[in-house]
Amino acid sequence: MADQVPGKAWVVTFCGTAVNLCLGILYAWSIWAGALVPKDLKLAGTTMTGLNEGWVYLTNAEAATPFSLCVLVFALFMIPGGKIQDKISPKFGAIVGGLCLALGCIIAGLTKSYTGLIIGFGIFGGIGMGIGYAAPTPAALSWFGPHKRGLIAGLVVGGYGGAALYVSPLGAWLLASGGISYSFIFLGILFAVVVILAGSQLAKAPPGYVPPAAVVKAGAAPAKAAGTLVDWAPSEIFKAWQFYALVFMFIGTTQSGLLVIANAAGLLATTAKAIPFFAANAWLLASYGGLVNAAGRVGTGMYSDKIGRGNAYALNCIVSALCLFLLPAIIGAKSVFFLFVAVGIAFWQYGGGLALMPAFTADFFGPKNLGMNYGLVFIGWGLGFFMARLGGTIKDITGSLDWAFYISAIVLIVAVVLSWVTKRPMHVSE
Repeated sequence: MADQVPGKAWVVTFCGTAVNLCLGILYAWSIWAGALVPKDLKLAGTTMTGLNEGWVYLTNAEAATPFSLCVLVFALFMIPGGKIQDKISPKFGAIVGGLCLALGCIIAGLTKSYTGLIIGFGIFGGIGMGIGYAAPTPAALSWFGPHKRGLIAGLVVGGYGGAALYVSPLGAWLLASGGISYSFIFLGILFAVVVILAGSQLAKAPPGYVPPAAVVKAGAAPAKAAGTLVDWAPSEIFKAWQFYALVFMFIGTTQSGLLVIANAAGLLATTAKAIPFFAANAWLLASYGGLVNAAGRVGTGMYSDKIGRGNAYALNCIVSALCLFLLPAIIGAKSVFFLFVAVGIAFWQYGGGLALMPAFTADFFGPKNLGMNYGLVFIGWGLGFFMARLGGTIKDITGSLDWAFYISAIVLIVAVVLSWVTKRPMHVSE
């Protein structure tokens, strides 16, 4: 008989996924960037007409600023978000975070200005994502033992990665039917309703609750995921070198994935220049990547429970590093098929890292203070954005991303070596 958890555990898991499906609007930002930046950059600074009357066209740099600011604020607010989850409740964190994002979208829509985008999407959106994202995963993981943490983390964070699958087409339809303001306001109201309904169902396991242990069939090997029995306080994890190892490992998975994510559409446009369909629909690679990103979170989480977090991390990163080394040759050969394979692996690895790192943190430092502890480890995700920026600089200097791919692959390999020597720390009380 399989181990049984209360029905509430699954309610928390899937309501957490629903909350993240709202917060993940970040990955669909390119839809609005496409509407805000004119095809002829000479029109930047001029006022739009028609459905978007009152809006002013932006440059590429201006359109990227709300997104970049949102990412930075998101990473910073994961720490107070984790504290809210641990000390108050995941319900409070999810609803407050979701409503901040909803308010930010409405502000962006109503103000019809670059400043409104900065304040609304960049600041309020980032605050909402940081506080909201910190709530569902620790809450869900508190109901499950180490042998299920990878799967559960993957399901919950898969909502954030998969959001682009519906937000992108919905956003495009809203833009076409009602314009920029209409799209932001509509989504703001939708997110508010969803996070109130789904967020109200989030709850940590009650005090004294012991997650069911894995049931091992006779003759079968036990699952390799194992965790500490001690709950580390946030102030204690700084004393363990493994905390800094996890941060670097997070940087590793993030920097490589975001290098490819930031350049996906351009890579397809370059590789498939001779194929009119792909050249005209370069967004296909980004949409495909969003699907693989979400699948990688669930899939990696599942097999990390079976083969161990470290083995899953190494498998993902080694294969991804190999693809990064091969990307310049693939692009040079104009091979669209192999480009989709290589980019798919990069997206899978990036998504997988976002499932592995909360599970790693729970295994190493316990589930009780996971909100705050994971918020601190999540600093690695914020720092991982450096490679996308470095890639742009390298392309400006050399004319290609080749050296960015090589450097990113080397960082991944270093992270894998570090993962091999990083084992669960022992608390002083053990």
